[in-house]
Formats: sequence, structure tokens, C-alpha cells
Amino acid sequence: MNKITQLFNIKYPIIQGGMIWNSGYKLASAVSNAGGLGLIGAGSMYPDVLREHISKCKKATNKPFGVNVPLLYPNIEEIMQIIVEEGVKIVFTSAGNPKTWTSYLKENGCTVVHVVSSSKFALKAQDAGVDAVVAEGFEAGGHNGREETTTLTLIPMVKEKISISLIAAGGIATGQGILATMVLGADGVQLGSRFAASKESSAHDNFKQTIINTTEGGTQLTLKELAPVRLIKNTFYNQLQDLYKTCPTDEQLKEFLGRARAKRGMFEGDLEDGELEIGQIAGVIHSVETVQTIFETLGYMTSKKLSNGQFTNWSAFQKAAMVVSFNLEKKRFVVYAKDVQMYSINEVLDTKSTKNDEIITFDCTDQSGTPCLITLATRKNKNNLKQLYIYYDSFAVTYNMLFLKQPKQPKK
Repeated sequence: MNKITQLFNIKYPIIQGGMIWNSGYKLASAVSNAGGLGLIGAGSMYPDVLREHISKCKKATNKPFGVNVPLLYPNIEEIMQIIVEEGVKIVFTSAGNPKTWTSYLKENGCTVVHVVSSSKFALKAQDAGVDAVVAEGFEAGGHNGREETTTLTLIPMVKEKISISLIAAGGIATGQGILATMVLGADGVQLGSRFAASKESSAHDNFKQTIINTTEGGTQLTLKELAPVRLIKNTFYNQLQDLYKTCPTDEQLKEFLGRARAKRGMFEGDLEDGELEIGQIAGVIHSVETVQTIFETLGYMTSKKLSNGQFTNWSAFQKAAMVVSFNLEKKRFVVYAKDVQMYSINEVLDTKSTKNDEIITFDCTDQSGTPCLITLATRKNKNNLKQLYIYYDSFAVTYNMLFLKQPKQPKK
């Protein structure tokens, strides 16, 4: 358990972004059923449509789910009333002042999270009484901050300023990305683009195919004069750049943008004249998968067991460590994380080596004097990348070997 899993009563600290035209009840319920937190994207829904999606989501999952609400959108009073009436207990807000609705939502028993693009706005959200913030770097797709602060820079800056829980977003679609942001100080992550390219996403198949075809440099943050948005470079984008060459007024930009561009592109599949909002991380998304498969790819779920059958309850990332070392001469095993955890090695119980696996098992004692078993296992995954699994008695933590030096085999 960490701050985010406790806050939302979920299994894994993974939140699915409440994206317009992507995040209907099918996607939200699938993510919640997989152990994360699914969000319905209210920004592209009329009030009656939102009520319908909430109702269907309740039937599709018995796990916690929430609603994402852009505060500057029309019908905000009716949307908030529906959320309360339908008993939704988790609300993510964005694109507006969190002070406006946070008190109302919390008075009605809701956990409230606000999306920010800077440490300044994170502090304002904390002062407004929210339970957590999503700090989103400008790699993210869709509407974004004007500051152009990257996630790698933003997360440690926000962490320094706030005391409430921190969720990282923007440019995250892999297990390695999740680990990186948690080492920087995030308590959990919000993924958008990866779930947009899922089978349960409500987006048009044309848009999903375009996501997986998008390569490095295929997106751009634009329309800063109105509301900054990252989108895929298509005919609409190219025409917009031509318009910028004429130094247009805000009114001319609004006239060119028109209405329902995002719906036309993402929901109706118009790849030429529609607005196709997606993050830079699309460049590493190469297939449309089910939500279940996405979670497995992230390294959070597995049905495999060690050959000796000792460790069967795998629950990845229960502890977020960056570096692991052990010294047999000093009989010490150390995990360097947000804090340092040290274990005394009593005995090396077993060593095994196969074509794809190397396994070392230690009998240890932790700092409180409690006996425990620790097993290090390096294993090649289906992409032939070596990963490190760390088993603390009955649970495991998975890391990509890019972050770690492979441990030396003990002397026999």
C-alpha cells in the first residue's frame, strides 16, 4: 500500500486520465477492474450522457472509479449535482480554480484531486483543500500548461512544495516511466495516451491507429493564445500553422478552430480536419491492446510463479526502489529508495541459473529484527529486455535492468 492506493482504495497506484472522447464507462470500468483507478471524462459529455455513463460504470465494476471534470466547461453546476446524486466519491478537476468546487465536493463525501502544470498551481490546489494533485508535464496530450515544464523537471519541483499526495502525468506509458517518476517523488501516476490506444477506449479506431503510427516529433503544443493543446500534426495542424504566419488575432484563431474539432477527429475519426489530441509518448505506443494486457505490459500483473513455488503472490511496485546492492563479506543487503532499507544476510539459501533466469535467495533479518526471505531474480521478458524482480517474502517488485547493475553471483 502507498499513499495513492490508500487514498482511492485501489490495488495499484495507476490512474487512467479522464480524456475527452476517449474515457467512457467501458474504459473506466476496465481500468478499475484491473486494479487501477478509472475515470470517466465528463468534458465531452452532456449532463444526461454523463449520468448514463456513471450508471453503466456502476454495473460494470464494483471497484472505485471517478469522474474528471474541466471546471471551465458549460453546465458545471448540473454536472456537479449529478456526480453527488449518483454517489461518485472520487472527482478529478482541471482547467479552472479548485477553490470553486472543492469544498462542495468534500462536504458531499468526495475525494478531490486537481490537475496542475506548475508548483505554483499545486500550492493553490493544496490551499483549496484537495486531497492530491496531478502534476502534468507538457509532454502530455490535450490541453496543457503554458509553462512548457517537462514531467522530469516538474515532479521534483512540486514535491518540494506540497505535503499532499502527488500523482505524475505526461510522457508515461511504460513500467520504466512509472518507476522513474516514483523515484523523483511521485506517489502514483496518471496515464492518458496509453489508455487512449486501448480496445476499451471510446475513441474511433482511425484515431487509435493514428496513435500507434505517430513517431517522434509527430505532435506539437499549439494554440497557446486560446488554450494550449498538444495534438498530432495533420492537415488541420498544417493549416493552423499557415494561419499563424499571418499573425492572426484571437478571434481569427477561434473562427478557424470552430466547434467540435476534437469530436470530429478523436470520436468520429476524421484524421484530416479533426483535432487529434495525444501526448509525445505516442512514439513508444505500437499496438492497441486491452486494458488487462496494458497492465500486464506495465509489469503490475503476472500469473507466473518461480519454479520452486515459494513465491506465488506477486504484487509489483509495493516498494519503489532505485538501486539494490548486497555485500556477502559484510553480510549486508541494501535497498536504496525514498528511504534506505537495510537487511542483514544470515545465509545464501539458493542460487540458480537458467537460459533466461538467474536467481539468488537470501535468508535475511530486517532493521527491526524480523526474519525475512529476499530473492533477486533477473529475467528476460517477451521483448528480450532483462528485468530484475525483488521478492520480499510474498510480494515482488519489478524493475527494468536499465536502472540497475546486475548483482554479482556469490562466491562458492
